[in-house]
Amino acid sequence: MRTAVIHSDDWRRFDYGPEHPLRMERLGLTWRLMDAYGLTALPQAKVVAPEPASIEAIARFHTREYIDILRAVSAGDWVPHAVRYGLGPGDNPIFPGLWEAAQLAAGGSIQAAQLVAEGEVDRAFHFAGGLHHAMPDRASGFCYVNDAVLAIMTLRRRGLKVAYVDIDAHHGDGVQFAFYDDPTVLTISTHERGDRLFPGSGFVDEVGEGVGVGYSVNLPLQPFTDDAVYEPAFEAVVPPLLRAFAPDALVIQLGIDAHRTDPLTHLALSIQGFLRSVRRLLEFAPRVVALGGGGYDLANVARAWTGAWATINNLTLPEPIPAALHRDLRALGLESLTLSDPPGELDPDTRRWAVEFAARQVRSIREQIFPIHGL
Repeated sequence: MRTAVIHSDDWRRFDYGPEHPLRMERLGLTWRLMDAYGLTALPQAKVVAPEPASIEAIARFHTREYIDILRAVSAGDWVPHAVRYGLGPGDNPIFPGLWEAAQLAAGGSIQAAQLVAEGEVDRAFHFAGGLHHAMPDRASGFCYVNDAVLAIMTLRRRGLKVAYVDIDAHHGDGVQFAFYDDPTVLTISTHERGDRLFPGSGFVDEVGEGVGVGYSVNLPLQPFTDDAVYEPAFEAVVPPLLRAFAPDALVIQLGIDAHRTDPLTHLALSIQGFLRSVRRLLEFAPRVVALGGGGYDLANVARAWTGAWATINNLTLPEPIPAALHRDLRALGLESLTLSDPPGELDPDTRRWAVEFAARQVRSIREQIFPIHGL
């Protein structure tokens, strides 16, 4: 099996600002942990530097007007109506080089998809990608250009049938929007329920429209859902639908903000639970494009995505984190210097509510969507 990881140190040039929760440092930290484990020089893997996506490639999903606005604000031009495009103080700040950062993120995911589509590798991982909230004409949720949509479009342009599975704590609304009426792309998102968390969507009755009915699948989850609740719900929904759909290629968004210590969300997965889901997903297509996504506890991001890259290469890593990263991870508050998390326990009432909520969502998916797929 041949693999590729897409990585660049150019991310050091970009900064959302000191108070913003999305820290570019998480990418460098992840790379250093991968390197400490020996994962940046695997014999079957190549390291590929991303090329910035062209305007034409980005315009396959985003409007030219919006692209022009991104370029203008990135260059320092005054755009008084930038807020109409989701830009300004808050989630989607304007900063120097914003457009170049968006091009780099989009280009890396497009390259990952091209490598897989053209048969150069079987699996590719672009952990700086997975910016799944951006809409055709506006930024949203820290995302300016939707690289996940562009990766899927790249695979579709090669005639491949694509399934997209998103395990970020936030609903993958931009990707769902892009393919809501398209039966050649199956989108599945597991996430914290939309009435408790941004972007306020991803309810179980969002099932697609027109010929796309049944090809948009949402599994919302109660706050504090942990591995023991998540995994049975995941197994009840995701594997049966992927088997029935039988994709040629799988795009997976591996946000780690569903982790129990993430500061922006309220789910309770562990690193090992996250990696079990990654391992399971890899079973369902011969070609895989893996993307990053959310994750705002930097130590968790590094551990999870390092573990994901090992899993993509069918490797099992030693539990003790290499000593070269101890100082950095301790500074970030990581107490147990291991790849996995120590056991965690939920209050019995909290667990019961999470179990009951997940069971209702699974039942609804089985009633509304499974028959469309012959299940």
